[in-house]
Amino acid sequence: MKVVCVIGVGLIGGSFSKDIKEHYPEVKRIGIDQNEDYLKEALSLGVIEEIGRLEDVVKADLVFIAIPVDAALKVLPLVLDQVSAHAVVVDAGSTKASLCEAVKDHPNRRNYLAAHPIAGTEFSGPSAAIAGLFKGKTQIICEVEQTAFKLQEKALEVFQALGMRIRYMNAAAHDVHIAYVSHLSHISAFMLGKTVMEKEENERDIFDMAGSGFESTVRLAKSSPAMWAPIFKDNKKAVVAALSEYIKNLEHFKSLVEANDFNGLYNQMEQTNRIKDILTGLAPQHK
Repeated sequence: MKVVCVIGVGLIGGSFSKDIKEHYPEVKRIGIDQNEDYLKEALSLGVIEEIGRLEDVVKADLVFIAIPVDAALKVLPLVLDQVSAHAVVVDAGSTKASLCEAVKDHPNRRNYLAAHPIAGTEFSGPSAAIAGLFKGKTQIICEVEQTAFKLQEKALEVFQALGMRIRYMNAAAHDVHIAYVSHLSHISAFMLGKTVMEKEENERDIFDMAGSGFESTVRLAKSSPAMWAPIFKDNKKAVVAALSEYIKNLEHFKSLVEANDFNGLYNQMEQTNRIKDILTGLAPQHK
């Protein structure tokens, strides 16, 4: 592998580029982004070695696309138009079905690996890039059978070098599951932040009274709307379904409080405590 093109040099693309440098020091990293300031910043920080344009993907052995999903829907076919036969194109989008559908009949579909690294922070831009961000994280791969086997191997070698765990999943199923475990948590954070800011007009009160619980819960509200609004649009059906279930649970919680049924409230919270076992892999196996 001699050349990697990173399209989108923010948190995810920049972190990937940093890891490529660590594990493949001989590789040239070309950065491509609509944001010229991001490109200059990435170059000055050593996140990339060269500023490029979309036509430079013809030089690449691997193209990594880490841009908002609405932009990726336009860029991915253009990249596939130009890549060489030996290049693998990997995206990092939070939704997969629409991207897979968009290129299902592309003559170079075999060059594309639909992926979603379950990694990130609430920050954005090249300065937010973190070396080792993907270590120990899950890389979800969808429709792997549509990618040429040798190109699968090339991408998997990189993911394994970065220390990622691999999981294969149907694209439509991915989008439904991710609506619950990722998209819903971001919506909750945005709306909690909005609720507090509307009620607590004095910003000093928020600063003085907000504890670590509030800070950790609302952390995701710092995330980029430029990235998340397109995700919610693209995954609308699954997001609406997840929101309906969430709102139903909030309404039930409210009804228990109104009815002074605090035993019921306690039981609901106690049952939900099992989430800690699920998240640490300690949940009992039910036969």
